[in-house]
Amino acid sequence: MVSRVVFGRGSFNQLGDILTPKRLNTKAPFIFLIDDVFKGNSLMTSRIPLAYDDQLIFISADEEPKTSQVDELVEKIILSYKDRPSGIIGIGGGTILDLAKAVAIMLTNEGEAKDYQGWDLVKTPAIYHVGIPTISGTGAEVSRTTVLTGPEKKLGINSDYTPFDQVILDPELTTGVPKDQWFYTGMDCYIHCIESLNGTYLNAFSKSYGEKAFQLCREIFIEDTLSETEAQDQLMMASWHGGMSIAYSQVGVAHAMSYGLSYLLGTKHGIGNCIVFDHLEEFYPEGVELFKQMKKKHGIELPQGLCANLHDDEFDIMIDVALGLVPLWENALGKNWQQKMTREKLKSLYQKM
Repeated sequence: MVSRVVFGRGSFNQLGDILTPKRLNTKAPFIFLIDDVFKGNSLMTSRIPLAYDDQLIFISADEEPKTSQVDELVEKIILSYKDRPSGIIGIGGGTILDLAKAVAIMLTNEGEAKDYQGWDLVKTPAIYHVGIPTISGTGAEVSRTTVLTGPEKKLGINSDYTPFDQVILDPELTTGVPKDQWFYTGMDCYIHCIESLNGTYLNAFSKSYGEKAFQLCREIFIEDTLSETEAQDQLMMASWHGGMSIAYSQVGVAHAMSYGLSYLLGTKHGIGNCIVFDHLEEFYPEGVELFKQMKKKHGIELPQGLCANLHDDEFDIMIDVALGLVPLWENALGKNWQQKMTREKLKSLYQKM
């Protein structure tokens, strides 16, 4: 679990006080990885407490994070400084937060990021790392994974050393998020709830978090009784609770298939989940019905025909990536999941998208 968290509007201003006692020495910098949407935004960058040799690195979130990108960032940091950094601070959405977690891990573990895609492969604790989400829904701020696309698969670095040491939850930072992005990322949280609450891994701990996140998603996306400020606060809490729910259980069919779309087509995680989930009535009938209501209420039109012109070998690539995520399928369909989800059935689902 994340050991320290502050929440509140304006709490981003506490960052300097939080980091100061964590600085190892004046030559051990803090490295800030920040979504490049904030490049040139002095209202954001002027509030970042840079000192000594601290470095600000702007990163595009247009594409899903890659293992090669992690390796390049780690090499850049190692070559730039004699001393190990005091910490890595990620400021942005799920892409930036996942990169921050992965870089913090790879600064203390030998090899390449692709070597650690899987479960509990990390042996050495990461350096100090802080997560500050600027959009709500992914749960990356609280999860024990960092989802990366590698040369052979899309799979997270899942370990007890992955979670942030400190998280700052400031709902003010989510102001101005485009509506479509707000919806897709919010639905990532909603789908976390549905897959967790309907999974075979469900337990009392994950259920309590999942039920709370589901309740908050209904208030935000269906009931429409909240002010903009209240909705920002609630969605940030829904993201946290949804992330906690899957941290102690697992996701399911939508995420497994979305990973296949992302690996082959580069489809962003949030919208990929929505595209897949829209066709999963067989597995999550009530959840999909409510999702369609949310989609209609907010005037969201999902892309169609993503897989219309794919060849058999391309379908095979997506299917291989999806089926490689064994814990997700086991959570969704049970120990005998391979009898229920064949390659032919998976292909027929992809062909609808």
